[in-house]
Amino acid sequence: MKYDLPDELTVTSEGPLRIVTLNRPDHLNCVNAALHGALADVWRQLAMDRDARVVILTGAGRAFSAGGDLGWIAGFPDDPVARDDSLREGAQIIDEILRFPLPVIAAVNGPAVGLGCSVAVLSDIVLISDRAFLCDPHVSVGLVAGDGGAAFWPLLTPVLRSREYLYTGDRIPAATAVELGLASRVVPAPQLDAEARKLAGRLAAQPPAALAGTKRVANTYLAQALSGAVQAGFAAERETMLTPEHRQRLAALKERS
Repeated sequence: MKYDLPDELTVTSEGPLRIVTLNRPDHLNCVNAALHGALADVWRQLAMDRDARVVILTGAGRAFSAGGDLGWIAGFPDDPVARDDSLREGAQIIDEILRFPLPVIAAVNGPAVGLGCSVAVLSDIVLISDRAFLCDPHVSVGLVAGDGGAAFWPLLTPVLRSREYLYTGDRIPAATAVELGLASRVVPAPQLDAEARKLAGRLAAQPPAALAGTKRVANTYLAQALSGAVQAGFAAERETMLTPEHRQRLAALKERS
């Protein structure tokens, strides 16, 4: 099957396995407009691929994704069309991942920040490199974490532990991410790719209807629990995109970049 995607997101076929790669390695796979749109569109295309059985989601180069591309998001306060498009696509990304029928293994090969963290954590199984970390820095740049931690970390983690990371934007080391319930297990970096493929092979050999049905039941609970929180989160994030504090934090980041 031929996928209709920009170069920023690639799909490679290996038998029943589909490897989805965030592909901006020179920019640490920061999410720009093209990659954001592709992350919203790719799941329906994958679901139409009748030969696909399992998906591995990873990043090219040394990062999974370092978050939003500053050159893109800096324009949101003054561009309501781009701002609202990004929020709509953000909600679509979450919804599409939750509804996607095949198992998704996130092979977190490096930093997973912001939306990168959200996409990783929403996967069915999260294998994280011992050199990687998770981070949701929304609050640190003056935003509500609408597309991420504020909505679904409380479903996955001891909330008294995770709120500190959510409020401060501090990095969550790989071992701590597993302890909190934001990742499945830590894998030594040199073995991550092989371990993800090994696990994908095991899942591909499972009876597909039983596996898909089990995922559907599990994700129905998540989707129901998240529906109100996600809507409220994106509405609150939109409001904070217009605050002076957010503009100031963006300006400071641009000066340092």
